[in-house]
Amino acid sequence: MGKTPAKTKSTATKPAAPPAAQKLPSFQKVLPWILVVGGIIGLICSFIIAFDEFKLLQNPTFRPNCDLNPIISCGSVMQSKQAHAFGFPNPWIGLMAFPVLICVGAVLLSGVRITKRWFWLGLEAGTVFGLAFVHWLFFETVYRIHALCPYCMVVWVVTITTFWYVTLCNIEAGNGKLTGGVAKLGNFVRRHHLDILVLWFLVIAALILKHFWYYYGRNFHI
Repeated sequence: MGKTPAKTKSTATKPAAPPAAQKLPSFQKVLPWILVVGGIIGLICSFIIAFDEFKLLQNPTFRPNCDLNPIISCGSVMQSKQAHAFGFPNPWIGLMAFPVLICVGAVLLSGVRITKRWFWLGLEAGTVFGLAFVHWLFFETVYRIHALCPYCMVVWVVTITTFWYVTLCNIEAGNGKLTGGVAKLGNFVRRHHLDILVLWFLVIAALILKHFWYYYGRNFHI
């Protein structure tokens, strides 16, 4: 009888999964912490700005503790017309908006799942408004008022970060219903979410430094 040929094990390896099939990061666990921590930081900064502005109204000679030099000058920003964009002090918006973020984050941390699409789209709309507003304030304070408020800049960072991760969570949950090339773009930003956010802040910092280099550059012999 002839011997049956021995079966040989295949050495072929499975092809790597295409980029679209690779696992994408999830932001469901990090978002509640961003909302709570960011909301607390934003609320504290908004309260400080509102309190200092109230003191400034009581006493025009009052000097906020963040008036450090001609550039870092909260007082200059508070006394500008841009500080009352809607007819009332801008920090009042933060005093109303940041507690909402804290509450939403706390509810999510408690384990409650909010699945209503309208809720997430409403939260997205609020963060888009905040994003547009802080970028308008950035332009006005840097290029019109020519002064910076440190507490305001912290609020900018919190607002941008909140918008970014709310948007990423909405993309992940499919609330935006992205298709085709837009869906691929959504996958790209999910993979590189932190890179894009850091680059965003670096661009803002570079624009600020470039504009005020006439003041800070004198400390460097360049």
